[in-house]
Amino acid sequence: MDTNSKLSNNTAVILVSHGSTLPYAEEVFEEIKEKFIKKTNLPAEIGYMKVSKPTIAGAVEILKDEVEDLDKIIALPVFLAPGIHTNIDIPQLLGLKPLEEDPRCPDGNYPPEHYLSIADDVDFDGEIELLSSIGPRDELLDIIDKRIDEALAQSKLGDVKTGVLLVTHGSRLNYNKEFATELYNKFEKTCKYPSSFGFMELCGPSIPESINKLVDENALERLVVVPVFIAPGMHTTHDIPHILGFLEAHEHEHSHSHGHGDHDHVHDLTPVDFNGEILYPEPIKADDILIDILAKMVEEKL
Repeated sequence: MDTNSKLSNNTAVILVSHGSTLPYAEEVFEEIKEKFIKKTNLPAEIGYMKVSKPTIAGAVEILKDEVEDLDKIIALPVFLAPGIHTNIDIPQLLGLKPLEEDPRCPDGNYPPEHYLSIADDVDFDGEIELLSSIGPRDELLDIIDKRIDEALAQSKLGDVKTGVLLVTHGSRLNYNKEFATELYNKFEKTCKYPSSFGFMELCGPSIPESINKLVDENALERLVVVPVFIAPGMHTTHDIPHILGFLEAHEHEHSHSHGHGDHDHVHDLTPVDFNGEILYPEPIKADDILIDILAKMVEEKL
């Protein structure tokens, strides 16, 4: 698809990401960016909300230097579900009005150390159009099926009773649960294995609750736990593996209680009690199907 043929030569895209302390998350988003540019022929840059560089304001500056007479920026949040980040943080970091009131700070006066307080202002006189999050698109099911097949190919067991658990982050707002529920309802209709879904934190059912119920009801001997996340990060490499029993307590370096500035909370990282085989494939990463989704999202706004 040559999206650029339908757009002004003065338009560019910011692929908005959260940011991570782990370098391989940035590596994944660099690959996503390069594949997106190759797919669409559009100038694009990653803009991180926090921690990583370039920031969203920094991405705008890069694109202004790259695109002569830049007059429109399409901001595409590479987030699976809407939430505080897509509806409140990212609009403000782009210099736009938030889509809803912030439950963390209803008066809009953030503490001086909050990342919304310390972020650089966007300097851009043109139009900025903010798209929605990816949402429970049917194409995501193809990626999930691919990850299940990849995991089963590495199994040490033969033909045994197998179940599948989809895992997402969780959120205080209901959006993430709505996303996970709708995606799972689609997945369940085509999945040939007993299946369920669980949340890492902030809402239920939790991962241990879902696993215990799924195993007890189906006498499972093998479980494929699919992380429905875009890129690897602390949650996919530390928190969820700890819950699954892959990391001992002394190996789990991530504090159970922490503050991100956007949500202060305590992780319940109690390991599950399952004696069968647990397979844990990679997250979505820069899968070609994801790139097709992102390209389509831009095309839909033309």
